Amino acid sequence: MRAGRSYRLLYTRSGRLPARLDPGRVDHLEIVDVASGEVVLFWDLDAREAARRASAVREDLARLDEEGFLERWGEA
Repeated sequence: MRAGRSYRLLYTRSGRLPARLDPGRVDHLEIVDVASGEVVLFWDLDAREAARRASAVREDLARLDEEGFLERWGEA
């Protein structure tokens, strides 16, 4: 089964300003298990890195199966 059916990405921005106007902003990424509602993976990243990682995570959610996804992102 695809990871996108089992996990959901939650991307929380800690401010309203664009990243280039607020260089100290820290955004939060969470991967949540859909069935249980529990957080599987969590990152606090600067805004630009969070946007890049969110894009890569979305691609892998669509492409990988559950086990492959956790193997890839569990180490990150």
